[in-house]
Amino acid sequence: MASVLASKMGLNSLRRRQAKTFNVRIVTMDADLEFSCEVKWKGKDLFELVCRTLGLRETWFFGLQYNVKDTVAWLKMDKKVLDQDVPKEEPIVLNFLAKFYPENAEEELVQDITQHLFFLQYGDYDPSVHKPGFLAQEELLPKRVINLYQMTAEMWEERITACYAEHRGRTRDEAEMEYLKIAQDLEMYGVNYFFIRNKKGTDLLLGVDALGLHIYDPENKLTPKISFPWNEIRNISYSDKEFAIKPLDKKADVFKFNSSKLRVNKLILQLCIGNHDLFMRRHRVDSLEVQQMKAQAREEKARKQMERQRLEREKHLREEAERARDELERRLIQLQDEAHMANEALLRSEETADLLAEKAQIAEEEAKLLAQKAAEAEQEIQRIKVTAIRSEEEKRLIEQKMLETEMLALKMAEESERRAKEADQLKQDLQEARESERRAKYKLLEITSKSPYSAASLSPSALPPDLSFSTENLSFDFKDTDMKRLSMEIEKEKVEYMEKSKHLQEQLNELKTEIESLKLKERETPLDILHNENTERGTSKQSNFKKLTLQSTKSRVAFFEEL
Repeated sequence: MASVLASKMGLNSLRRRQAKTFNVRIVTMDADLEFSCEVKWKGKDLFELVCRTLGLRETWFFGLQYNVKDTVAWLKMDKKVLDQDVPKEEPIVLNFLAKFYPENAEEELVQDITQHLFFLQYGDYDPSVHKPGFLAQEELLPKRVINLYQMTAEMWEERITACYAEHRGRTRDEAEMEYLKIAQDLEMYGVNYFFIRNKKGTDLLLGVDALGLHIYDPENKLTPKISFPWNEIRNISYSDKEFAIKPLDKKADVFKFNSSKLRVNKLILQLCIGNHDLFMRRHRVDSLEVQQMKAQAREEKARKQMERQRLEREKHLREEAERARDELERRLIQLQDEAHMANEALLRSEETADLLAEKAQIAEEEAKLLAQKAAEAEQEIQRIKVTAIRSEEEKRLIEQKMLETEMLALKMAEESERRAKEADQLKQDLQEARESERRAKYKLLEITSKSPYSAASLSPSALPPDLSFSTENLSFDFKDTDMKRLSMEIEKEKVEYMEKSKHLQEQLNELKTEIESLKLKERETPLDILHNENTERGTSKQSNFKKLTLQSTKSRVAFFEEL
């Protein structure tokens, strides 16, 4: 069986030597890349190709990682790719990951792409897009954290969305940096852990990070027992499974520990050398390349600042124009309603005038008829007087009839006078109605003259001159920009950024306090309990590191040996 396996491996090796190229798949944090490589390429050749493809210049933080047996390994830069323990099947899968972490992300990460590769973030909050349920498919929190609190998915979304909306307008770069600043203060940030034993055979954990070497109890990965900063270490070496650390302090002894495998020692040495190199880089003058990158980053930041200001001005003018348009539309609707009401009033005035005119005509005709009847009655009286019967009875009857006739005539005269007055009143009402009609027409004309904007004229091109805008008026020439003013604006932006950062921290503390009562204490892990204890004591990663390094190197080495 062993001979067959050896034959197959020999055959694969022979085929690779005969081939001139081999295929590689690079898995980054947000995309997969595939390359055809020459068989003579070293790790450096492939790594530089990947970095060029990504547009990455801060290459010293990253590496190409692959799985080998029960551990991981990093591709060596000075050795041929195919001569290393990489997977044998093509395409060879390598992970492009952060190998080393910055001590201070805000100061050390220059390029946006570097920052982005350390963390990927969402876009700006938009209430029209980010409606209830938009986070349902997003795994923003580990299952362990979700199970730790008596909170539904809707409750988490409500709180996350409220924070998201409050920080609307922040750029992706700012959001990513805030995340990294919070992450870098966590106890396990950037630490690679390895099981080791000291001379006494005590099981311990070795932690390697940007600050130095740390020794932990295996049950507590958060708080190291002792630490050795990189500036206290002179030399690091290993022989088989034994690792030796030589302190810079000549009074201190070389302290040694054993790891489980030779392969692990190689990995520890790689991480120690890389982190020590980055420590030295942080404490010396920037190289010309880094100075150029920082200058370009400043120029890019200034350009983005100007672009953001331009977009903000455009957005402000657009919002002003939209508000003006909405106000015009509202005013137009109001004027249309007033015109409709005036038109209805005009119609009512016209109907009233016609009715009054008809009543006046009827009253005038009735008055004429009554006057005619009164005249006829008077004539009848005169006739009766002339032809009166002399007899008393006839005289009495005639007198009675005359009296009745006179009363009827008087009543008719009064009725005629009343009708005449009523006709005069109707004429007056008709005149007033026609005056009202004239005023209604004038009001309608006035409303029409006050509304120069119809529904079709409410487009941006038809807005008043003082409300219209053009992006051409917003163009700028960066070369002619007053750099002093720009510096002041950038400084102002820094102050605002610091205030936003402080506000964000306060908001996170408020959220933590708010949901603390919903935490299920029985589901807390030992690391949760240790982290809470550190927080309650006010012990941070930095303060603990300073405390552990107060004693001399010699005393700390002795303490390690006695663990």
